[in-house]
Amino acid sequence: MKPSATKLGKSWLPAHILAWLYAVLLVVPLYYLLVSAFKTNDEVFGSPFALPTSFSFGNFDEAFSSADLGLAVANSALVTVFALVLTLLLAIPAAFAIARAEGPLGALVERVFSLGFLVPTFAALFPTFLLSAATGLFHTRSFMVLFLPATAMPLSVVILVQFMRTIPREMEEAARIDGASTFAVLRHVYTPMCMPGIATVLLLNFLTFWNEYLYSLVIIGPDPAQRTVQVALPTLRSVTGTDYGILTAGTVLTLVPVWIVYTVLQKRMQQALVSGAVKM
Repeated sequence: MKPSATKLGKSWLPAHILAWLYAVLLVVPLYYLLVSAFKTNDEVFGSPFALPTSFSFGNFDEAFSSADLGLAVANSALVTVFALVLTLLLAIPAAFAIARAEGPLGALVERVFSLGFLVPTFAALFPTFLLSAATGLFHTRSFMVLFLPATAMPLSVVILVQFMRTIPREMEEAARIDGASTFAVLRHVYTPMCMPGIATVLLLNFLTFWNEYLYSLVIIGPDPAQRTVQVALPTLRSVTGTDYGILTAGTVLTLVPVWIVYTVLQKRMQQALVSGAVKM
């Protein structure tokens, strides 16, 4: 081995060690969660990291029935899917307009969107509650479908603008020569070429929408017919005590959709990260 290669390998050794330590920090809690889903309370506290004595799905059945997780998952999926669709319908045209804008106006509008990062979550809770009551949508899923895209617009627009600015203007000009309208340029030129960025926006917003708890609890409430899965999970706790095996089983059930969506979109997101690194 050449001395330069040996020196390069040694320089990367601390990074590899930190990466493996970080991986362990992620894997250990996940392992604990998975094995606890098959255990009783005594096993959870008596031997927390040992394998369960049996891999019975009784805890999953109990969590699914006692908290009515099936309906809660359906409600979360309904709110999340419609909110994601609305987010893309608003963010893609907005990013397209900002990316094509020239002069100080486009930069000003982009900064206005960026100001959304400065609004704390709790600061908007009371105004949001008043707005839902004033519109007659309090205790409904419809308000969450309209509200969640508003919270996602700053990040979504900022990400998509950066991708759209990398598309050469010559491609738009060629489409214009062929008679394409502005909408056709957005649909057939910009949107296909920004698919890695769109996948990144979908994945990040899916995680946020699916795991949203505070606003769902306040706006939708604990109604079993409309509550989301994050609001339904705490109902697995009882007055006499908490069966942590059932609680972790319910948590595992709610992680399955997240794992599926991440598996589908991870390649696109990796493409976005790699292309962003190359462009830098």
